[in-house]
Amino acid sequence: MHGVHHIRACLERAPAVCLTAAALCPAAACAGAAHPTVAARSGSTLRSTWIDPTGNGVLRPGPGEPMLPRTVLAPASPPVRRLATFVQLTDAHVLDAQSPARVEVLDRLGAPFTSAFRPQETLTTQVLAAMVATIDRTHPRAVFETGDLIDNDQANELRWALAVLRGGMVHPDSGAPGYAGVQQASNPDPLIYRPGVDAPRYPGLLRAAVRPFRSPGLQAPWYPLPGNHDLLVQGNVRATPSTNTIATGSRKLVTIDRAALQAARRRRLVPATVAGLLAHGLPGRSIRVPPDPARRELSEGQVIAALRSASGHGGHGRLMDATVDLGQSAVVILLDTVDRRGGAVGILRPSQLGWLRARLRAAGSRWVLVFSSTPLPETRNGGRALAVLDRDPRVVAAIAGDVHRNSIVPRPTESGGYWLITTSSLIDYPQQARAFRLMTTADGGIVLETWMLDADPRSRLADISRRLAYLDYQGGRPRGWAGRPGDRNALLFKAAP
Repeated sequence: MHGVHHIRACLERAPAVCLTAAALCPAAACAGAAHPTVAARSGSTLRSTWIDPTGNGVLRPGPGEPMLPRTVLAPASPPVRRLATFVQLTDAHVLDAQSPARVEVLDRLGAPFTSAFRPQETLTTQVLAAMVATIDRTHPRAVFETGDLIDNDQANELRWALAVLRGGMVHPDSGAPGYAGVQQASNPDPLIYRPGVDAPRYPGLLRAAVRPFRSPGLQAPWYPLPGNHDLLVQGNVRATPSTNTIATGSRKLVTIDRAALQAARRRRLVPATVAGLLAHGLPGRSIRVPPDPARRELSEGQVIAALRSASGHGGHGRLMDATVDLGQSAVVILLDTVDRRGGAVGILRPSQLGWLRARLRAAGSRWVLVFSSTPLPETRNGGRALAVLDRDPRVVAAIAGDVHRNSIVPRPTESGGYWLITTSSLIDYPQQARAFRLMTTADGGIVLETWMLDADPRSRLADISRRLAYLDYQGGRPRGWAGRPGDRNALLFKAAP
C-alpha cells in the first residue's frame, strides 16, 4: 500500500490501531455516510461530542459535555441575567491547496514546518462554511474573528473566505478547472496522503473539494482581527516580487536541494533565508502547474481594507484595534498584535498600551473582555498589557486564538483576577469555535459561560476533514490541542468589584 504522510507515520507508531481504523473505513464506508444521530446534532458540544470509544482512530457521536464550574477566582453563584451571547471564530486557515507557493515538501522536516501539509487541507472552505452554519444556530450578538482567516496571504484565499462569511456561492478552485496538486492519485511521494487510493479512502474527494458550493453566511455582525498568516507569506515573511512570482507562476517545487534543505533546518523561514533560497530560482526540482494570477500575494493594506469592507468593522489606520459594545453592561476591546516586520510571534506597540489604558477608563462600570490576535502571555510586550489588565477589577477575560489549542487558565490578581482563554483552530483537530454567554450572578458578580462548537454535522466534507485531522499524527490530537474538559465547556466565575 502506498505510504500515507502523517497517517502512514501513525502506522509506524501504532499499527494495530491504524490498521483497524483503515479496515473500518474502506472505500466510501466512511466517506460521509452520516449516522442518524449526527444529522440531528446542533454542533453544540453541550448536546453531543465526537469520541473514539475503542481507540481505533474512528470518530463516532458521543454524549455532550457539561459546563464545569471553575471557582478559583470566585465561588459559584446562580446566574440571574444574561448580558450577551457571542462567539469566537479563529484560525480557519482557508488555503489554496493547489498553489505552487505551498511547500508541502518541507513538512517531512518536522518542527517548525509541521503545518506545510495536512491530509485535510483541501477542505478548509467547507469547514468554515459548516462552522458558520453552527454559529448561526447559536444566534450570537457578535462574532469575533481573531486572525488567520487565510493561510498564505493570497488574494484568492481571502476572496473564498470572505465569500463564505458573506454567504452565497463559493468557488474554491484555482489554476485550471479541477484539482491539480500533491494529493492526486498519481503522486508517487510516499509521505503524501492521496484520498482516492490511500486508507482511509474517499473516492471523489478532491473533485468535491474544488466544486462550487453555497455558504449560509454569518447572520450576526462580525469583527475581525488579522493574524500573521493573513498578512505574511507562510505566516512568517512579507511578500516580495520573488515570492509573488512563485505564487502566480507555473513552477512548483517538489524536492529541495541539499544546501536549501540545510538552510531551512538551520534558520527557519526568516526573510534573509527566503531571499537567499530564491536568489537563483527555485532551489530544487520543480514541476509545471497551471498558473493563476488570482493567487497574487496581498499587501498588508489590501488585506486590512478587504476585512474592513467585508465586515463593516475593524478600526482605523494601520492597526485593527477597536472597541465593541455588547449591550449596556459589557464592552469588548480588540488588540491587533501581528508583527508586520515578519515572524509568527505577536507584538504590542507602546502606543497600543496607552490606547488600552484609555479604553479601560472609557469602559467605566461595564464588564470588559479583551480579544487579541495572539495570546498576551506569548506576545512581545504582552506582559505590560497584562499588568494593565491586572489593575482593572472589571476585566473578565483575555481571549485569543493563534495557538490552535483550547485552554482556560485563571489569572488571580489583587483586583480580583480574570481568565486567560485560547481557542482551537478550524484546520487542526478538534476544529472548533467557542461560544460565550456573559451572565450576572445572584451575589453581584459575573459568570462567563463558554462551550465549544463543532462544524455542522450535516456537512459531509467537514465531517471528512474532522476525521482526517484526527488521524494526522502531527496535528491537534497528539498534541492535546482539544484540551481538558475544563478547557472546553466551563462556568468561569468572577466576583463583584
